[in-house]
Amino acid sequence: MTPEEVLEEFRSAGALLQGHFILSSGLRSPTFLQKMTIFSDPARTERLCRALAEVITARFGRIDIVVSPAIGGIIPGYETARHLGAKAIFVERDPGGPFTLRRGFSIPAGTRAVIVEDIVTTGLSARECLASLKDEGGEVVGAACLIDRSGGRGEIGLPLLSLVTLDIPAYAPDALPPELAAIPPVKPGSRALPKP
Repeated sequence: MTPEEVLEEFRSAGALLQGHFILSSGLRSPTFLQKMTIFSDPARTERLCRALAEVITARFGRIDIVVSPAIGGIIPGYETARHLGAKAIFVERDPGGPFTLRRGFSIPAGTRAVIVEDIVTTGLSARECLASLKDEGGEVVGAACLIDRSGGRGEIGLPLLSLVTLDIPAYAPDALPPELAAIPPVKPGSRALPKP
C-alpha cells in the first residue's frame, strides 16, 4: 500500500481533519487524524494493518508478540498481530500511574516483539510502552505505526516504521501562528470525553 493509498483511506473515511485541534500532548495542530473513524470500519482496518504487517515482516522478520499501548493501539495492534500470525497484548495504565503489562501478559525469553501504535506524534506513548517492558525476557525489536505525523522526529528508542510519514506542525498554545490562533480550538480525542 502506497503512502497516498493510506492517506486516501483516511480521507475517504473522513478521518483527516483540518482546523485548530488540541492534541492529547497539549500541543496545537491544524491537522487531526481521527483514527477511531478508521478503526470503526473493519475492512478498512484490515487493509491498513495488513500493509503494516508486511512492512514489519520485511524489516524485522519473525514477530511472536505485538504489544500496544491502551487504548488507541489495541485495535491496530490486534489486527496487525493477526496478519503476522502473532499474539496481541497491550499495556495499560494503573490509575494515575505508568503503563504496565497486566492480565497475565508477558514477553517470555526467546520471543520477538514489536510495539504497534496507531498514530505517532511525539513518540511518548511508545516510549512509555517500551519502558514498561524493560524487565521482560523477550526482545522488543522495533515499533510501527500507521502514520508518523512527527516527520520522523518522534524518538522512541527503537527503529520506528510507518505506512506514512507526515510533517504535520504542532505548536505550544502560546506560540500559535496567527492563522491558527484565529480559529477556535477543539479537542476531538478521547481524553476530552467527560468523566463519569
